[in-house]
Amino acid sequence: MKKEVWKRLFSVLKTDRLFGRQLPTDLASYQPKPRHIRLEVSSKCQLKCSLCITGLRLTRQKGNSIGWGNLSLDTFKKLIKQNPSIQSIEISNYGEIFLNPELPEIIKYAFQKKIKLSAINGVNLNHLPLGMAETLVKYQFYKLKVSIDGTTQEAYQIYREGGNLQQVLDNIEQINHFKEKYNAKYPKLKWQFIIFGHNEHQILEAKKIAEELNMDFKAKFNYTPKKFPIQNPEKIKQDTLQDVSNINEYEEKNQQLYSPACLQLWTAPQINWDGKLLGCCVNHFGDFGNVLQDGLTQSLQSEKYQYAKAMLLGEKPPREDIPCTKCKRYQKVKKLPFRESLQRELQEKDIKHQ
Repeated sequence: MKKEVWKRLFSVLKTDRLFGRQLPTDLASYQPKPRHIRLEVSSKCQLKCSLCITGLRLTRQKGNSIGWGNLSLDTFKKLIKQNPSIQSIEISNYGEIFLNPELPEIIKYAFQKKIKLSAINGVNLNHLPLGMAETLVKYQFYKLKVSIDGTTQEAYQIYREGGNLQQVLDNIEQINHFKEKYNAKYPKLKWQFIIFGHNEHQILEAKKIAEELNMDFKAKFNYTPKKFPIQNPEKIKQDTLQDVSNINEYEEKNQQLYSPACLQLWTAPQINWDGKLLGCCVNHFGDFGNVLQDGLTQSLQSEKYQYAKAMLLGEKPPREDIPCTKCKRYQKVKKLPFRESLQRELQEKDIKHQ
């Protein structure tokens, strides 16, 4: 083969070696086949959590990309039929999934298509429709993370405004009842406890209750540490078995975002309930087109989406029409070794699918 032909091939197939695997150098244009996506089932929520844009009703304002609505069963079916490579879907984001009246049918359809559904972003579980607990178990809903920031109503309601702790615990018991009835392991349940100054003394008690309810436990740092500030950092480290006590310490120590949502543009693109391609679960500033109108693959390959990824990699400057430009996390990413984090993530995803 002629020397110039080899040069051309090399320029197209440039790769970085990572853990013995070859990854393309041009990561901005690299888009793995969508096996896992994030799809908002409902952007509606009945609570008024004071650090959440949904709770503050900001998602209903003009210009916000999230809006207020539910994913329809027909839309879900259409998306699955158009994208047969999809194997798993994260269905929680800015809203509460159980407020979608068509959720039982969505769960059944996913089960029929052998698609794994999760709500790992989280649910508040203050409302569990009649029959839903059995549906979750019977149709093998994979994972459910329940946000419970307190072991008493007094502490719980400070952040989860409008929430009822006992109702949440009763709903968990319902799910566990049907897991026992069907001798089932799914859904896997996790208790998520956001650490605030008013609840930090309840971490160990929450862990104990979670264990009694057959739930895993996660203590999560507050994304806005100046609100509800923690009081005893050393005790938090001790109770959480970590060497950091807040999100700022974590990111400084590990040189990566606490929740690396920017990686989702490659690994698990976020789609809104109305079909808007958001890219990541944080974005509410704009969109990258509509996958129902343009198709998921085509939307992921659009110039705007590719440019956003190049921005995150530090290869392109900010551009006004790119949603990431307005995001605080993008400002952090510019100072962090994002490319290395992305390479590691892609490698791990690839190994899982081998």
